[in-house]
Amino acid sequence: MSESLNKKKVIIYIVIGVLLVIGSFAAIIIYKEFSRPIVELSDREYVDIYIPTGSNFDDVNSLLEEQHIITDDKVFNMLAEKKNYVERVKPGKYRITNHLTANQLINKLRSGDQIPVRFTFNNIRFVDKLAGLASKKMELDSTELSNLFHDDAYLKQFGFNHQTIIGMFIPNTYEFYWNTSAEQFMQRMYIEYNKFWNSERKEKAAQAEMSIIDVSILASIVQEETNRKDEMSKIAGVYINRLHRGMLLQADPTARFAYGDFSIKRVNYDYLKMDSPYNTYIYSGLPPGPICMPNPNTIDKVLNYEKHNYLFFCAKPDNTGYHVFARTNVEHSRNAMAYHRYLNKHRIR
Repeated sequence: MSESLNKKKVIIYIVIGVLLVIGSFAAIIIYKEFSRPIVELSDREYVDIYIPTGSNFDDVNSLLEEQHIITDDKVFNMLAEKKNYVERVKPGKYRITNHLTANQLINKLRSGDQIPVRFTFNNIRFVDKLAGLASKKMELDSTELSNLFHDDAYLKQFGFNHQTIIGMFIPNTYEFYWNTSAEQFMQRMYIEYNKFWNSERKEKAAQAEMSIIDVSILASIVQEETNRKDEMSKIAGVYINRLHRGMLLQADPTARFAYGDFSIKRVNYDYLKMDSPYNTYIYSGLPPGPICMPNPNTIDKVLNYEKHNYLFFCAKPDNTGYHVFARTNVEHSRNAMAYHRYLNKHRIR
């Protein structure tokens, strides 16, 4: 009886041993399958794929197939099922480098290890253009973003309205995830706005007796007035002097903005009489909002405006882009006549 029992034990041990050997070989084979590179990009160093919001696993498979990225979809699908990636697809922009294993590829996609996109903007007059540029870099919808730009109830949380919102965007290069939504974009830009407007800049604005948005509005006028950075602080000083004296700003860029024609050099009577709150030849004080997106450098030029007694300036009649400054209207009239003679001579409208 004991001999029979011993034989059974031996057989069981043998069976177990065989199964362990088979299991070990199977595990080795599976490990090798999952560990071998399945990404083959030929002569490409990497491929960027974009997984839209709402995509499922079949959509990811289609993207990989369209780009001819993986060499073994069976191994990929098997491991994706095992690691539960099938139910955990995350949208975004992913950079797939050559010779990744199935395990490495799935880990990258499942963890949401996407690469950011770089978004640069400047020299923008209207926020709708910003929406269009953003939609070319990110998944967000330009119409949805434009609607937010014009929704005063929504903008109130940031302290802006549809006329002032352009002042919230500080021109620079930023990094975003590709699947950033319109509202996420707004929240991020508000964070960047508050970073820019630190305590030092706020203090300088207060010293100039201006609010933050006032500085942005004035900076937008200065930026449209001249591209000579070494002259911006002086021009800002003229406008601040006029504001403090209750004088009309009479800024040509605001008349052009009100009229909607940014190409002309000579602002004639048709522009000056345009009845618009942006026309500072008619309405006192600053316009209701920036007339363009002021650059950080221009904002700082306004904050560090030159203190002087000039109340007027006029373009120099030499096509240098510089201006001549005056303290009295008589001086200014003389300078303006010289400039208009120059325009007439060269037939500049």
